[in-house]
Amino acid sequence: MTEMAKLLIIDDEEGIRKVLTVSLASDGYDVLAAARGEEGIEIFKKESPSIVLTDIKMPGMDGIEALKQIKTLNPDAEVIMITGHGDMDSAIEALKLDASDFLNKPIKAEALAVALKRAEERIAIRKKLKAYTDDLENMVRMATEEVKRRSDFQNKLITSSNDAIIATDEKGDIVIYNNGAARIFGYPRSEIIRKMNIDSLYPQAIASEFRTGLKRRGDVDLSEWREVAIVAKDGEVVPTRFSGFILYGEDEVMGSVGFFRDLREIKRLQQELIKSERLAATGQTVAGVAHYVKNILFGLKGGVYLVNLGLKENEADSLKTGWDMLERNMGRISDLVLDLLEYSRERKPEYEKCSPNAIANEVCGLMEASAKEYGIEIIRDFDPSMREVLLDPKGIHRCLLNLVSNAIDACLFDPSEEKKWVVRVKTIFENDGTVRFEVSDNGSGMDEEVEKKLFTSFFSTKEGRGTGLGLLNTQKIVQEHGGTIAVNSQPGKGSTFTIRLPYRNGPTQGATAKGGHQS
Repeated sequence: MTEMAKLLIIDDEEGIRKVLTVSLASDGYDVLAAARGEEGIEIFKKESPSIVLTDIKMPGMDGIEALKQIKTLNPDAEVIMITGHGDMDSAIEALKLDASDFLNKPIKAEALAVALKRAEERIAIRKKLKAYTDDLENMVRMATEEVKRRSDFQNKLITSSNDAIIATDEKGDIVIYNNGAARIFGYPRSEIIRKMNIDSLYPQAIASEFRTGLKRRGDVDLSEWREVAIVAKDGEVVPTRFSGFILYGEDEVMGSVGFFRDLREIKRLQQELIKSERLAATGQTVAGVAHYVKNILFGLKGGVYLVNLGLKENEADSLKTGWDMLERNMGRISDLVLDLLEYSRERKPEYEKCSPNAIANEVCGLMEASAKEYGIEIIRDFDPSMREVLLDPKGIHRCLLNLVSNAIDACLFDPSEEKKWVVRVKTIFENDGTVRFEVSDNGSGMDEEVEKKLFTSFFSTKEGRGTGLGLLNTQKIVQEHGGTIAVNSQPGKGSTFTIRLPYRNGPTQGATAKGGHQS
């Protein structure tokens, strides 16, 4: 760097801010730091740093929102996103919002140096391209010979650009073709300049739009960036980001210019992100299974409790009820092992004639003994007008079991000592062709920020006791059924989860004949 450049760090982790501040200051940057997104935006407004490093996951304003506001304030600012494990979707969204790069935690010095170098190169190129663009429309007003005599400086700027820049005269013949274009299209300049036109080089759809614009002033707007696939000389299909302009003189069309940004590296990174997500899915499968097994163990524990009570008190009813619970849950463990063989495939609902009230009642029975042990009451509030319909009882059972288990945990996490904790399981038969299940509690509740993160991988409110995949799996089952799941919660007052599922009234082809949830 020839002069001290301003650089802003936005991260809620103090250790990271201090380490990066010291390191980057020693590299010659004028470093500014903020602990929250809102604070960082205020500093950006006052100091106008050219480069910003921001964490994606932060309380309050997250990195994505900070990126949007920074780009609104100064589209030319270079923003490098700092991502943690599980932030793959956020990283891709950031790239779409024109973030220059992203770094994974823990940040490596080599990766940071490369990202900063790219940002500085983009800033330098943008300044050069801006100077070129400002001059280009005036240049095309002159005759071709005058353009050639005065184009040396502009050609150097164009040549130094990593993006492809291709300009044509008013006939559509190519007169400017830089090194970036040669890398994307694969043709050397000697085969292009004055030898090819937009029809023979550009994709047909873009060429047609340019032709329309060259013939009639003001009819075509190519300025909005969009993704376009380019077929290179060797046949390779190159993904690019394209924008273009028709250049007008006083009363006539003077030519056109097209900008193409090579997206191969970005697409490669996206594929790496997808691959990483697929690897993470293996871990999610294991964690999701463990979460369900935990719920089954609640039922086993309740069964053991009733069996022991029956043996101790010589009560045949308790002994029989407890043994039935043990048998049902041992069967579910067996089914779960078999289901693992199909888990990697897209799951389709197994429709059976069943009673939603019976499914909800069975879940309450499984969890009741465990709830009572902690002084929590489970209330059944079932719609008496509910009738048997075709639904996926196995999937519904898993969803309700998970929600009831979470509701019990919410009561256990509630610091209040005066409440009588209650978990209510409600069913509603609606006239619009849906069945509604509600699982509510009067436990600890959640604020809006936590609610937004509930259906996110690896997010849990159970302080290390949960994987965060239970609700994600519940959402997946509900969506596969064509239904919806929503939550309404208030801190200190509790939460209500609502599932709406469309049901079927008649036989369905392929519906299973298995029992277990029929009434």
